[in-house]
Amino acid sequence: MESNKELIEALNQIEKEKDISKEILLEAIENSLVTACKNQYGKADNIKVTINRETGAFHVYAEKEIVEEVEDPVLQLTLEEAKQKFPKGKYSVGDIVNIEVTPKNFGRIAAQKAKQVVVQKIREEERKVLYNQYYEKERDIVTGIVQRYVGENVSINLGKVDAVLTKNEQIAGEHFRPTERVKLYVVEVKDTTKGPKIIVSRTHPELVKRLFEAEVTEVKDGIVEIRSISREAGARTKIAVSSNDPNVDPVGACVGINGARVNAIVDELRGEKIDIVNWSDDPATLIQNALSPAKVVSVEVDEEEKSARVIVPGYQLSLAIGREGQNARLAARLTGYKIDIKSDGADDGYYEEYYDGEYEGEYDGEYEGEYAEDYPDEYNR
Repeated sequence: MESNKELIEALNQIEKEKDISKEILLEAIENSLVTACKNQYGKADNIKVTINRETGAFHVYAEKEIVEEVEDPVLQLTLEEAKQKFPKGKYSVGDIVNIEVTPKNFGRIAAQKAKQVVVQKIREEERKVLYNQYYEKERDIVTGIVQRYVGENVSINLGKVDAVLTKNEQIAGEHFRPTERVKLYVVEVKDTTKGPKIIVSRTHPELVKRLFEAEVTEVKDGIVEIRSISREAGARTKIAVSSNDPNVDPVGACVGINGARVNAIVDELRGEKIDIVNWSDDPATLIQNALSPAKVVSVEVDEEEKSARVIVPGYQLSLAIGREGQNARLAARLTGYKIDIKSDGADDGYYEEYYDGEYEGEYDGEYEGEYAEDYPDEYNR
C-alpha cells in the first residue's frame, strides 16, 4: 500500500512535544484498524493490520493455517495453495502464513481511524504522564500558585494541573491572595478519567518534616534525623531530632545560625511556633525534653502502661501544661505517653492530670488526621 509519511512525521512530532511514545500510538492505531476490519468485513478473527514504521504504509493480512484438508477457507488453506501464493517459501502442514488482503478503499478508512485513535490516545497518555509526574511527588512538598477561592476551598495551580486545598487542610486563620506562592504537602494522588486528582494539605505534620529537609542540609543528607513530630497546625509544632554524627548537634543544625533555618520555616508556616528537642531512647529523658521550655524536677515512667508522672516546680506548672493544655498535649503526642503533671508544691494540693483533649484515655501516639490510616508509623518511632 502507498506510503503515509505524513502520519509518521506527525507521530514523531507528538512524541517530541508531548512525550508520548510513537510506538504506543502506532500499536493503538493497528488495534483500532483490526476492529474496523471486523466491523466492516464480518468474520475477521484472523485479521492482522501492520503499519510500516518508516513509510507509514498500511497493510492488512489474513493469518491462515496450512492444513491437509480445508474445513474453513477463511482460516485455512492447503499446502498446494500456499506454494502457489508463495512459490519461494518453504512451508509444511501446521505452519501459519500471512496473506495480504488490503482492501482498495482501506487508505481512507485507515486515515479516519488513525486520526480518532491519535486524539484519544494523546488524551489518555497525557493523563498518564501527568499522573506519573505528580505521583512521584506524593508525600512530598510542592510549590503552588494561588488561583482563587471556591467557597471556603482554595484552587491552587501546581504547574500542569490544579489542586484544591480544602478547608479541612487549611491552617485556621490563614488567608491566601491570588498569585501568591505557597508550599503544600501532597497527601495523595489519584488517577481519574479527568486527569490526576491531587490532595494537598497545609496542616499535615509531614509538611514540617519536608520543610526541614529542604532547609537543613544535615536533615536532607541523613546526618540529622527527625524521629517524631507532633503538630497543632497554625499554633505549635514539636519535633524530636537525633544525630548520626557525634560532632553534629541536631538541635543546633535545625535552628541554624541566629535561628536562620528554623525562622525560614516559621515564616513559611505564617508564624507557627516550633520547638526542637533532642530525641532520647530513654522515655523519661524524652518526656523531659518534650515538655520544653518547662523545667522538670523528675519523671516516673510506666512503660507497660505507656504513662508518665512528671513533677515540675510550682512556678513552672502553667508553662509545662501550656495554654489550654497545648504544651502537655503536644508532648504526649511526641512521645506516645500519657503524661500526668504535678507541682512539687504538694501542700497546695494542685494536681493536673493530662489526657489528649479529644477523648478520655491514653493517647496512642498516632496522627489523628483524615489520612491517619495511611501513615500509622511515621510520627512516633
